[in-house]
Amino acid sequence: MKVKRGIALAAAMGLAVVGASGTAVAAPGGHRIDREVVQGALDEMAATGAQGVQLRVVDGRHEFTARAGTARVGSPRPVPTDGRFRIGSITKTFVSTVVLQLVGEGRVELDAPVSRYLPGLLPDGDRITVRHVLQHTSGLYNYTDGLPLDPSEFESIRYKTWTPAELVALSTAKPLNFEPGADWSYSNTNYVVAGLLIEEVTGKPYGRSVEQRVLRPLGLRDTSVPGTRVEVPGPHAHGYVRAHGQVVDITELNPSVAWAAGEMISTTADLERFIDALLDGRLLRPAQQRELLTTVEEGYGLGIESTELPCGVTAWGHGGGIPGYSSTLLSTPDTKTRLAASVTSTPDGGPVNGAMELLTEAFC
Repeated sequence: MKVKRGIALAAAMGLAVVGASGTAVAAPGGHRIDREVVQGALDEMAATGAQGVQLRVVDGRHEFTARAGTARVGSPRPVPTDGRFRIGSITKTFVSTVVLQLVGEGRVELDAPVSRYLPGLLPDGDRITVRHVLQHTSGLYNYTDGLPLDPSEFESIRYKTWTPAELVALSTAKPLNFEPGADWSYSNTNYVVAGLLIEEVTGKPYGRSVEQRVLRPLGLRDTSVPGTRVEVPGPHAHGYVRAHGQVVDITELNPSVAWAAGEMISTTADLERFIDALLDGRLLRPAQQRELLTTVEEGYGLGIESTELPCGVTAWGHGGGIPGYSSTLLSTPDTKTRLAASVTSTPDGGPVNGAMELLTEAFC
């Protein structure tokens, strides 16, 4: 099975992968996707390691939601199908879109050094370009690798407010992993730099640019850039960890630790609308659309990545993870099939089965 670095549900969410193959057949009622198979996959996920799962699938003119598990430990209340959740690194796709819009307006050059826009921020900023940052080929050390993210240690920083400069400093205290442009390595530091670049060029918080340039034009009313707000607004499922032997509700946290690399909150409806507009070319000019989808060997473009599924179908999108929540956003290139999902964590974690059956039914 060929699955690249991580947007497929199984990889993005760290779930157990099982083999899958076969040809698509018509489901009852003439729909290509069999909802009973989808529901069975979600039930398996909730039974084997997820506290809850919510899903939205668009298949041509047909759209449906599904869910499994519960919204809270010890409660029978189901996961809301319109629930909001932390989208983690799917934030990067929004941020890259704004940077590419600025490129299209002539305000940023993709192959210009970061030091042109943010002098003094990076010791190697004269060798690291904007493209390197968006494509994860900068060589910058991933600052989250140096944070106490184990459940028993995360409590010490859970409510801490971080500045972007602090996050970058965690990275630049380490040497580059490789010469800029010579290799590929996923690093959250890259998108903290991208957020700072947006702020320098526009003169406003990066989140405001995301709101004005993407969220409002698309009517994504349930998507937000929370800043330091610890709550998840509106209906939502809760995520859990076990720390020091105790069940801990990890839903509330200060997302400034992720900032432009992963702080945003959304819904499945908003996410599928976003990926539809992005891949349809409604957010970027043609030249920047081509840049968006030009990938390195690992399948990563500029804030978006491609995954070849076992049946040979290619899907575009991104995955995300932040304590309590794992998410994925996928679409075929023609946007006829789109999938957005959120999984909330159970206190004791463990392998989550059913993810590949879900992807196979939806896309294959």
